Formats: sequence, C-alpha cells, structure tokens
Amino acid sequence: MRPARPDLAPDPALSRAEMESLQREVAAAAVFEDDLAFDPAAVSLASSTLSMDADRPTVAGVDQAFLDDRAVSAIVVVRGGEVVERAHAVSTLSIPYVPGLLSFREGGPILDAFAELSATPDLVVFDGSGRIHFREAGLATHMGVVLDVPSVGVAKRLLCGRPRESVDGRPAGWRTPIEATGRVTAPDGTLIGYAYQSRQYDSNATINPLYVSPGHRISAETAVGVIERLGGDYKLPEPTRLADAYAEEVKRSLGK
Repeated sequence: MRPARPDLAPDPALSRAEMESLQREVAAAAVFEDDLAFDPAAVSLASSTLSMDADRPTVAGVDQAFLDDRAVSAIVVVRGGEVVERAHAVSTLSIPYVPGLLSFREGGPILDAFAELSATPDLVVFDGSGRIHFREAGLATHMGVVLDVPSVGVAKRLLCGRPRESVDGRPAGWRTPIEATGRVTAPDGTLIGYAYQSRQYDSNATINPLYVSPGHRISAETAVGVIERLGGDYKLPEPTRLADAYAEEVKRSLGK
C-alpha cells in the first residue's frame, strides 16, 4: 500500500516550526466526517458464515515495538474475527519523541510497514491520537491523510482537550465527548473525540478510559462506535492488540 499524498509524509529532518506547519497542512486536508465505502455497522469481530464475512470491511491495526534505535512497525488486518494479513518493517529511528510531533518519529517507519502490505484496508486503527491533538493532526490523522484511508486514533492518555464529564471510575461502555480548549486549533468547544471506557474489571477498579478520535474520513461519533464494535476481552481494540503482539513477536526474533 503506497501513500496517496507523499507530499504530506512526515520528514524528521524538518525543523520544529516546519513540522508544525506541515501538521497544519495535514489538518486542513483531513476530513473529520464520514466518507466511508462500507457500513460502520458491518464492523464486527464475531464469527459468521463465509458469505457474510466476504461482505465485511477489513480493519487494520497498527502498533510498534522498539529495539535500541529501531522501530518494529506491525500491521494486522482482520475481517470479522479472522486475520487475513500481517506485515511489518524494521526501521531506524531518526529523532527522539517530542510531545505533539509523534508522527515525525514513528510515521516513516509505519509507512515502511504499509509498503509491505498487499491489502488495502477499509479502515485503519492506530495506537495514537487523531484529531485529539494540538494542531488536529495526530499520528492517526497524519497517516490517514498520507494514505487517504479512513482512520481512527486510539490513545491511552489524553494529549489535549477537555472531557465533558469526569472519567474516573466509569463502567464499561461509558463514553463522554472530548472538547477542544485553547490549546487546540479547533474552535473552543469543538467535539474532537471521546473518552471511552472499553473494559472494567472487578479485580482492578482503576482502569482508565481510551481516548478515541477521528483520524481521516470518519466522524468522532462513528469512530467511537467502531472501536466499541472492535472490542474483545481486553482494554485495547482487537486489531491494535493483535498488532502490538505481532510487533513484540518480531522484536523477540530480532533480539535472538
């Protein structure tokens, strides 16, 4: 799978000011409304007949593991409850992590993994933010625009924005909007994503929510809906959980 907008691909050689300028271009090109070639209600992990599975959208989960100065970028594509393809790439990292500029550290390695992927997924779920970002251009938005694929960001921590309600101690399935504040380029109060309590366990009452935001070609409401449909037995959506496990598998093989 090749970039549709290589001109917007993250370049770690840029200055910070140039990176932020590029992110504003990415945000201007992003579509935070539904522009989907599939019915979001058809997204599911449940098993079904082969004829039904053939009509289901494919969903790719993307995650990374790190070994010294290298990133292991992993993609796992699922249709229903079945894995249909896995791809990975091992790339040298060029810059350290800088809050708000994650795509310039990890985006190139992720594009390396997509170059190894035969399938063109209907939807891609990234371990990182989408519109919940200072310049509305987190990793899921940047990669979604460059690849021109519907994308969703699922982050474990809130980078910016304000939950409409307290997120503490909420039951599984609960959600609340995340609204833009003065730290975000969107107008104050703009809906930029959701806090979503994917799981809760009796043995651990402090499970924090996930922060779900549209990356590209999907609305915030649809994004949190598909992430709910992609939930399994764990906190993370199943496609990114599988990608995380695959990245660790590749990392272990490299460390031997």
